[in-house]
Amino acid sequence: MNTITDRLFLFLKGMAMGAADVVPGVSGGTIAFITGIYETLLNSIKSINPSVLITLKKEGLATAWQQINGTFLLTLFAGIVVSILSLAKIIEHLLTSYPVLLWAFFFGLIIASAIYIARQLSHWDIKSGIILVLGIGIAYFITIANPTQAPDNLLFVFLAGCIAICAMILPGISGSFILLLLGMYSTILGAVNDRDIVTLGIFMLGCGVGLLSFSHVLSWLFKSYRNLTLAFLTGLMIGSLNKVWPWKETISTRVNSHGETEPFLQQNVSPFNYAQITGDEAYIVGAALLLVAGFALVFILERLGGNKKAI
Repeated sequence: MNTITDRLFLFLKGMAMGAADVVPGVSGGTIAFITGIYETLLNSIKSINPSVLITLKKEGLATAWQQINGTFLLTLFAGIVVSILSLAKIIEHLLTSYPVLLWAFFFGLIIASAIYIARQLSHWDIKSGIILVLGIGIAYFITIANPTQAPDNLLFVFLAGCIAICAMILPGISGSFILLLLGMYSTILGAVNDRDIVTLGIFMLGCGVGLLSFSHVLSWLFKSYRNLTLAFLTGLMIGSLNKVWPWKETISTRVNSHGETEPFLQQNVSPFNYAQITGDEAYIVGAALLLVAGFALVFILERLGGNKKAI
């Protein structure tokens, strides 16, 4: 990452990750993977450990900064934060006003991402097939789990951050959807929009603790069981498609912490019956176009990731 152009591309990848993480059902880890920075990200986070303090004391700040790949992390996370702060209101509006079109875009993106990750395996065998099915089953089970009502305290905000960040860096598992299941999605999104520094600070602290812990596990899995890990991630992405199916019927609603009514339980329906069942526009042509656009975007990002490798 020696030039301003390299840093700009990395910043934009961070923004793409942040935008994905805001949407329940889409993972920023997916964006990191298809843009070619996933393992660099894991290894950089993993390098933040007590040995950095020793390096800082003996060799100075510049060497310690290089040890943790500080410029890479700072640039990427700056993009993520800017994206979340600037796009949260827009995406919240789109989820409310044009859910079919937004979900169609991400549905296409996730299909292509699953294909992309599956192509990274060096070979397929019985073990990887079993792991693939396991990943599909786990992700599908998560998507049909019923959301809970979260306790109203900062300790749970911290724990939610620890859990959600693990999902955010896993391709195929959405940190936002985990927050939804925990009953914390509206709370955290509202805190972002309201600039609630206390809630966001506690949540980010939880994210930091979870990220530093989980990155070691993921890095070890990639190093020791790369093929099986990729098969599992492919399965997670396929299983998560149930969540991002664009046409849904709301079975029940609930009132969130801001006094707004929002969907609580939903089920997938056919796009051809959607208007009749819900009374809303199905946007079949528009959704099909956006699905194709999301699918194509993955391979555009793959090309950019190939041309602009993080170092």
